[in-house]
Amino acid sequence: MSDLETRELEYFVVLAEELHFGRAAARLALAQPALSKTVRRMESRLGVRLLERSSRRVALTPAGEALLHHGRHALQAVGAAVEMARRAGNTEAPLRLVIKPGGDADLLSGILAAYARQPDARQVDIVFGGATDRAEHVRDGRADVALLYAPFDDLTGLDHETLAVEDRVAILPRGHRLAARAELTLADLAGETLPRWKGVRWTGGPDPADGPEISDGAQMAQLIRLGRIVAVLPRSLARPEQPDLAYRTVTDAPESRLVLAWSQTDRRPLVAAFVAAAVEANGARP
Repeated sequence: MSDLETRELEYFVVLAEELHFGRAAARLALAQPALSKTVRRMESRLGVRLLERSSRRVALTPAGEALLHHGRHALQAVGAAVEMARRAGNTEAPLRLVIKPGGDADLLSGILAAYARQPDARQVDIVFGGATDRAEHVRDGRADVALLYAPFDDLTGLDHETLAVEDRVAILPRGHRLAARAELTLADLAGETLPRWKGVRWTGGPDPADGPEISDGAQMAQLIRLGRIVAVLPRSLARPEQPDLAYRTVTDAPESRLVLAWSQTDRRPLVAAFVAAAVEANGARP
């Protein structure tokens, strides 16, 4: 941050998201001339143009695109450092675990029971995240640990322990041509339309996903009922089964792993004790 102040970077990220000085200034509760002056000062200091401006539009230059991408990560890291420092100094703070509703493969009760037996166990607050944003909760300090699914969730910057390994299940409309089969292979699903999960790079299906983008299970189930898509999910995420949908094991799909993840920079005994309890509860070795 030697060339830029955190405040300046925050201003630029908002402007890059809005691509409109008026809207960005309103979001920042800042006068528009002050925002324009800040951006010009940043460009002068960096020696590059960050924005292409005209009377009709504002667009990012390649340098602006790079600053937006890395600037978001830098701001996230600063925020996480502040939050972790506050929590590290609070010896009574609860541990915060983020999960997807129903995304614990029925392991959570055993994990909490094992942790409660630890001599210095603290209260555990359960935070419910979305289908694809739980890793971000850990990276930015909103949560201490997360239950994630690999390879679906991005584990960059996180340490993790595998708690369970499971197979994959295809979910189809009851009237689908493949619903009469007891089991399926990836070859059987070739050519089917698979959803694109928001924020997820790979679905585990036979082909790159080319279907509509979705962000939660309710959207997925509705599109399956309408015959627009089929989905391939870890078995625990395919529960509870709904009677108007068909669930078939995909015998050769790559396995999925449920993992407990935490920041690579987090060395607090609080987190280490919870990880050890989760590993103990599931018969694994740390």
